Amino acid sequence: MNDFFYRKLLVYQQAINQVKSIYTLTKTFPIQEQYGLTDQIRRAVISIPSNIAEGMGRNSIKERIHFLEIANGSLHETMCQLEIAHALAYITDDDLANNESEMTNISRLLAGLKKSLEEKANKNNINKR
Repeated sequence: MNDFFYRKLLVYQQAINQVKSIYTLTKTFPIQEQYGLTDQIRRAVISIPSNIAEGMGRNSIKERIHFLEIANGSLHETMCQLEIAHALAYITDDDLANNESEMTNISRLLAGLKKSLEEKANKNNINKR
């Protein structure tokens, strides 16, 4: 068994790509934001693939679902911070729209994976009866 199978998940791969995008984007933020918004948004976006990986490393479906929910929360936190960066004129309308599109796609993939795991859990529960 491949212990790091989560690497093959499209949602994980896209979350990693989003981390790279956010790092590139935040390089343009003002220096005074280095320990403020820049750090916060980077931590939030890193949390998305990190929680996917941690969840998939768990043995129980319930725990996997829990970590996917945390990843989704981090995704929403990142989106909020992008909106703040936009309001402060640190990013353009296009930057916001492009990132929102990517984040929406990741959110859908997370929801699909969660649904798949929930169906598997329900099937397991039916088989145990």
